Amino acid sequence: MRLTSSAFQHDQPIPKRFTGEGEDASPELSWSDVPAGTQEICLLCDDPDAPRAEPWVHWLVAGMQANRTGLAENETKGLVFGHNDFGNDAWGGPMPPQGHGVHHYHFRLFALKRASGLKAGFTKAQLLAAIDGAILAEARLTGTYERKK
Repeated sequence: MRLTSSAFQHDQPIPKRFTGEGEDASPELSWSDVPAGTQEICLLCDDPDAPRAEPWVHWLVAGMQANRTGLAENETKGLVFGHNDFGNDAWGGPMPPQGHGVHHYHFRLFALKRASGLKAGFTKAQLLAAIDGAILAEARLTGTYERKK
C-alpha cells in the first residue's frame, strides 16, 4: 500500500496553511494498492518529537470504506473522527513549541481485514486496540514542520 499527499513530499516540510499557524486545513491524502479483503481503512497522525512521554496525536480517522482512495483537503463528510490531543474530534495541524526544532508528523494508514467498530471520539489507544491483529497492510508518510522564534 502507498500513501502520498499533493500538499507535501515524504520527509519534507508541511506547508504553513496546514498548521496551527496557518489555516489549520487538513492536507489532501491519496493512497493506492489497498489489499484484497480489506474491510476498513483507518488513519493515525502523530508527532513523536513532542516534548512529552507519548507522541502528540494530531488526527484519527476510522470507518473509511475499502474502495476509498484518499481524503480531500478539509474533508469531513462520512468520516469517523477520533479525539486528538488538542481536545477535538478533527484534524489538528502541526504547532510545535517555538524554537523546539523540526518535528516529524507520521501519517499511518491501515488496511483492516475486519471493521474496527470505532465510534466518534475514540482515542489512539482505542484505535490501536481495535486494529490489533486486523492489519492487512500499512502505509506511512512523514511530513516535517518547525516553528521558528
